[in-house]
Amino acid sequence: MHKTVQSGVAAFAYLCAAILPTTMSHAADSSGIRTALDDAGQYFTAPLRWDLEDWTYFGVTLATVAAAHEFDSNVRSHFATGSNAVLNGKDKNSVRDALPAVALIAGTWAAAGYLGDSAGYGETWRLLEAGVLSTVTGEVLTLAGGRERPDATTSPNQWRKSGDSFPSVHASAAFAIGMTFAESGNDEYRWIRRILGYGVAGGTAYVRVKNNVHWLSDTVAGAALGIATARFVLNRENGSHAEIGFQPQKDGWMLTYNVLLH
Repeated sequence: MHKTVQSGVAAFAYLCAAILPTTMSHAADSSGIRTALDDAGQYFTAPLRWDLEDWTYFGVTLATVAAAHEFDSNVRSHFATGSNAVLNGKDKNSVRDALPAVALIAGTWAAAGYLGDSAGYGETWRLLEAGVLSTVTGEVLTLAGGRERPDATTSPNQWRKSGDSFPSVHASAAFAIGMTFAESGNDEYRWIRRILGYGVAGGTAYVRVKNNVHWLSDTVAGAALGIATARFVLNRENGSHAEIGFQPQKDGWMLTYNVLLH
């Protein structure tokens, strides 16, 4: 595994080590470790239970990633200027780019501790769960794809080269954590939650492309993985309140995402 990946995951790992004991003690009162293990089992075996809508979502996701791949070279040419154009394979901002998503978890945990809010600890647990599940899945996929990053090659088609570009683990974790944060809790500060959550998600994906450490299609795939993970976590907590739909249009299909507001 490349050092860039290790340093990016390290920020998340350090956070888990710091706050996991507290959140586990509170989570154990409500759902227990068995529930966490069951969630992991349900998450990684979810494709075995997909219905037509789920497979349609998967197909649309693949088509979207493929479409983004067509623009990989053009987007790289736009951002690969100055020091970003150097083919050194060094992701010097890996930890920095992971910090906004980490801050959402740390902030939720700190607020729960300050207010003595058990529900806040439960939310922290869900954010951690979303981050861990998306990160682990993203890492497995990067190892399988082996795609070279745009700071190591000018060709977007260098697969199975021991690279760690596809999908963007930063984007997948940021979208998983950001969306879970945005749609959790009560509706009192929903607009603030959504600005922060989706802002962190979109901003993280953007800077990864802007800094020329990921192809556009890497971040699109990472975002899709993060959204799917957040949907899983939210549905496990609240029931099937979030759903993706597909509506036929004159020139194709329209993807819709609906969340039942609290």
